[in-house]
Amino acid sequence: MREGHLSGLWAICVGAGLISGASCGAQSDANAPLPEPRQLIQDVMAHQAKVESVRENYTYSSAQTVNDIDASGKVTKTETSENEDFFVNGHVIERTVKKNGQPLNDHDEKKETERVTKLVEKAEKTPSGQPLEGQTVSVTRILGIMDVGPPRRVTYRGRPTIVFDFVGRRDAKTHGLAEDASKKLKGTIWIDEADREVAHLEAMFDDNLRVGGGLLANVQKGSSFRFDQAPVDGGLWLPTGAEGTVQAKLLLVKTMREHFVERDYDYKRFKVDAQQTKSASVVTK
Repeated sequence: MREGHLSGLWAICVGAGLISGASCGAQSDANAPLPEPRQLIQDVMAHQAKVESVRENYTYSSAQTVNDIDASGKVTKTETSENEDFFVNGHVIERTVKKNGQPLNDHDEKKETERVTKLVEKAEKTPSGQPLEGQTVSVTRILGIMDVGPPRRVTYRGRPTIVFDFVGRRDAKTHGLAEDASKKLKGTIWIDEADREVAHLEAMFDDNLRVGGGLLANVQKGSSFRFDQAPVDGGLWLPTGAEGTVQAKLLLVKTMREHFVERDYDYKRFKVDAQQTKSASVVTK
C-alpha cells in the first residue's frame, strides 16, 4: 500500500489515502432518480480536487499487520508497523515510527528520514492522481479505467449511499504496473450520496497478474482487498482502514500467501507555517 512498508505486490493490491472533503450532510431523497455512474465518478473526482488542500492540513496514525500464511491457512510469520501518515500534493506519505512494537533505532530512523524526504520531494513534483513510484493509483483513477454496472441506492452506516459494480476494461490505456493491474480487477464500490465520497470499496483480481512476464511474480486470481473511509473530523473524510489477501508465485518457485490489515486512527490537524512539508507541527483538535 505504501512505499517502503509493504511488498511490491501489496503496493499493487492495496490503496489508501485516496479522497476527502468537507461534509455536505447525509440527507437524500430515496425516490430521487439514481445518478448515471460515469457522471457520479466525475463528481467524485471534481470534489476531490476541490478539497485536497483541506486534507493536507491533517495527519493520522496507521497500524499495519502482515501475516504470512501456509497452504493450510496457518499463520507462519507476523510483522507489524506503526506509522504517521500525511498528504503532499494529493499523495499519501507514510513514515514508519515502530516495527514489531519497537521504535526505530538511530540507523533505521536516519534511513527512514532520508526515504520520506525523497518521497515528499517526488510528491511535490508528481501531479495529483498520478501514482508515485511504488505506490498504487487512486480509487478514482481505478474507476476511470473500469466498466461500471447499474447503480443502486442503499443505506450504509446510516447514510444514503450509491452502490455499483465495476470490472476492468482490458482495452483501457494505462501507464505503469499499478494501472495495468487495475485492468484485471472487478468489485463493488459504495459512494456516499451527499458528500460524493468513496465510503467502501471491495475488489479482487479476476485474472492472474504477471509481473515481468511472470518471471518476477505472478499474482494469483482471487487475491482481494477492501478499503474504508469515513467522515472523522467535522465531516472531513479520511481513511479508516483496509484489509486484503494476496497469493503469488515469486521467481517461478516460491509461493507467497499474505493477509494484510490496516487500522487508521488518531486524526490530528497540522499547525501550518510557511511550508507544510518542511516546517509543520501537529496539534490535537
